[in-house]
Amino acid sequence: QVQLVESGGGAVQAGGSLRLSCVASGYPITRSCINWVRQAPGKGREWVASINTYGITTYFDSAKGRFTGSKDSAKNTLYLQMNNLNPEDTAMYYCGADPDCRGNWYWGQGTQVTVSS
Repeated sequence: QVQLVESGGGAVQAGGSLRLSCVASGYPITRSCINWVRQAPGKGREWVASINTYGITTYFDSAKGRFTGSKDSAKNTLYLQMNNLNPEDTAMYYCGADPDCRGNWYWGQGTQVTVSS
């Protein structure tokens, strides 16, 4: 059983930065496909970034140049560094892991990010 615990969310002003963390247990993140997604109030989940088992990260268009995903295999922890935040980034952010990339996803409980103008 994979468990994921996110942290690092908070309230910032536009232009600010936050670093989200996601501590994984039960399976090594180096052998998992990783997704970061977000959900704003009244909207569906929106894909933010993916990290494959080779450590290659892809981002949705609005995140390019502002968000950076990374992982620390020794700590089995994922990170999402978010810079130059704007109010449209306000949402609950979730990390997800798919052990061995087989389409069996586990998700954390989320961490709230609120950006004021």
